[in-house]
Order: sequence, then C-alpha cells, then structure tokens
Amino acid sequence: MSRPGRANDPEQTKRDIIDVATEEFASKGLAGARIDEIAAKTRTSKRMIYYYFGSKERLYVAVLEEAYRSIRHVELDLEADHRLEQLPPERALAELTRFTFDSHVENPAFVRLVCNENLHYGRFVQQSARIQALNLPAIDTILRIVERGRHDGTFRSDVDPVDLHMTISALCFYNVSNQYTFSVIFKADMASPGALAARRESVVRTVVASVKPRTA
Repeated sequence: MSRPGRANDPEQTKRDIIDVATEEFASKGLAGARIDEIAAKTRTSKRMIYYYFGSKERLYVAVLEEAYRSIRHVELDLEADHRLEQLPPERALAELTRFTFDSHVENPAFVRLVCNENLHYGRFVQQSARIQALNLPAIDTILRIVERGRHDGTFRSDVDPVDLHMTISALCFYNVSNQYTFSVIFKADMASPGALAARRESVVRTVVASVKPRTA
C-alpha cells in the first residue's frame, strides 16, 4: 500500500520508510529487498532514503532496531505498571510467557527478520548497541521473577535467567517461524484461534515445569 510523502515532517517520513522497509526486508531479505521499491511505496525517492539512512544496510539495521523495540515493549509495559511484581513468581512467569507468545503471533515480520538476520550470522544486530540494550530489560524482568521464585522455593536454585529467556523465546518463536511447514507436514492448522490458544497454554506449562524443583 502506498503511503503519502510528508516532506514537511521528516520524522513521519522516516517512520513511513521503516514501515515499508520492514515489509520488504521481512518478505525478501536484505539481498532481495530493493530501495527503488521502498521509495515507490513511500512516494519518496532513493536520494531521500539515502539522506535519512545513509545506505541500504543502515536502513536494514534501523528496521531491525524498530522490530526489536516493538517486540520488547510488552515486557517493558508489564514492568512499568508492576503487574508482574504483584503476582506470585509462578503466575508472573506464566503471564510473561503468554504475553511473549501473543507478541510473536502479532508480529510475524519480527520473526521473519530474525530468521533472515541469522542467515547473516547476526552481523547487523552486532552493529547496533540499541538492540543489545533493548534486550537487557527483558532479562532483568525474568531475573526478578526468578529471584522471587528461588526465595519462596517455587523455582529451582539453579535457574539461569538468560537460559529461561531463551526457552521462552524459542517456544514462542517456533510457533510462528515454522507454522507453514509444520501445518503441511502434520496436517495441523496452527493459525486458528483454537490452535493458538491450546499451543499458548502448552508453552506456558512447559516453561513453568522447566523451573520447578526436581523431585526424587
């Protein structure tokens, strides 16, 4: 969909470029996306895109930064109004997992961008200090939940917050990244509301079970 240019509003123009570039990079990757196409869809020019972002690669980094910012806002919002801190550790972890699951489902472009960036071995993520900083609050949120769970005995003492974050991310990510191949191979509709609700609770049970004390 074409978006009208806003020559008198540089910030809005940059946001429009990033919105369209997100669609292009997510569907075609860095190599396949074309600045000409992005310019046409934003009713701007290649010269203007290069003026704002410097190069195709730097525009791609800006797209990655915005994608990570969007996906992390759920954890930040939850932390800001202390909803998680008001819940017992097990319920807080379950809620965080549900929000993470929903956030991935609602942002499939983020999943595709991360898949593409892994084909580049994380080279462009490495160029952005902002992306690395955006992920720190997510770890801090999990750390606080883990510490409370350790303290009251509902979680094991050896739970690692980064490893737990990886487990949550992996389970939520796979549901989106592999939905088409999984659906075809196993003849399962992974995108229906019922399937998503059931899968979300399965992920929650798996995550919560992974931190519980081991029984003899």
